[in-house]
Amino acid sequence: MKRFLAAFALCLCLSPIAMAGGAFRDDLPKISWEKAAEHYGQECIVYGAVVATRDIGNRCFLNFHQNYRENFTVVINKNVYDKFPENPESYFRGKNVRVVGKVVEFKGKPEIVVDSADVIEVVDSPNPPEGSDVVTTKLPDTTATTTTTPQDASAHNDIAPPPAAANGTVRIATFNVLNLFDEFDDPYVENERLPGKDADEIGKIAATIAKLGADVVALEEVENRQVVEKMCHDHLAKFGYEVVEFEGNSDRGIDVALLSRLPIGSVTSHRHLDFVDGNGNPMRFQRDLLQVEIEPDGLEPFDVFVVHLKSKYGGAEKSLPLRMGEANTIRKLFDDMLSQDSRKRFVICGDFNDTFDSEPLKRIVGTGDKALHAFFEDVPEDQRITYNRNHLSMIDFILASPAMAKTYVPKSYTILPGSVESGGSDHNPVAASFHLSAMSASN
Repeated sequence: MKRFLAAFALCLCLSPIAMAGGAFRDDLPKISWEKAAEHYGQECIVYGAVVATRDIGNRCFLNFHQNYRENFTVVINKNVYDKFPENPESYFRGKNVRVVGKVVEFKGKPEIVVDSADVIEVVDSPNPPEGSDVVTTKLPDTTATTTTTPQDASAHNDIAPPPAAANGTVRIATFNVLNLFDEFDDPYVENERLPGKDADEIGKIAATIAKLGADVVALEEVENRQVVEKMCHDHLAKFGYEVVEFEGNSDRGIDVALLSRLPIGSVTSHRHLDFVDGNGNPMRFQRDLLQVEIEPDGLEPFDVFVVHLKSKYGGAEKSLPLRMGEANTIRKLFDDMLSQDSRKRFVICGDFNDTFDSEPLKRIVGTGDKALHAFFEDVPEDQRITYNRNHLSMIDFILASPAMAKTYVPKSYTILPGSVESGGSDHNPVAASFHLSAMSASN
């Protein structure tokens, strides 16, 4: 009896992955991933080795060939992430797996969508059992078409924004919006592999921006101006944001952008600037360093720099020289500006992909009378989280020049907590307020 109870308890404790065998019925075709395209519309057990993975927040892609655009992919939806021992992006990378499900066609290539953890598991061999990889009659796809009801396009247009630059106070924010892509594939971007955000996801991003109530918002990870303008039109029309965006250097099609309710002066893109990385190799900004002059009516003008430094994806040490190259170049630009005019007012904000104590951030901040100022100490230490998934950390900042720092409104530095599910992004936005003086004749 004790043995029976122990065995029963063990069964109850097994994870969905350990219990996965029941989903892999013997009557299903067992095929290699290379033959998945021969089985559209058919439920199969597909075997293979995962050569690359990519988590974009609402889904994770498992690729079985480096040319993921033309070969089989497994798509794991975010609702089952917590059923695996760790994030599927890291858990399945480099593993042999088998997955069961209906093979469907998406953009001319086969894939299986995983909505349950019991339909995929790690196995010893990437090959199906000997003699089982046979071609069977292709069945018609009888899956019923499902539609989702998009949010009302004006869902956030009923939010009354505060007056722009009310009483001389300007609110500045930065927000990495997690791959704000449209539904159209860009044929000129080789590494673009992201589906467009659906109406619900865009609505969450817009709702988060609306909560900030900012006059100027720096955005990171947007595909193009049009997708941002449509979001503003559909959800944020009352804010009257103008969109600034240039096509940057990212090989996966992500750019930086800026929204402004205040008049815009000159705009500069530094995407064509040549410099060297930390190892002396030639490079350019991985995305862009966008510089926008803001000219509030009757108030002192200031510049906003939008940055998105090279990420640590693929290894922190491997990417560090790129971040250092970008940091050194940014610091040189600031030193030149402040040497010409020590009263120059500007902020740099965005996703720095590194913590404040890192070498790239130390380099950008600088030292002495030209050092930039950070204000995040106004936020309780346990709330200083801007990357809200996996490694909870603060990697998004608003930094101000010495003259701009003198206008900072104490205790106005804010980190708006959220998640992919609640706020639409794996980054929490940051905001800060600055009280500007009235423009004088001498200015």
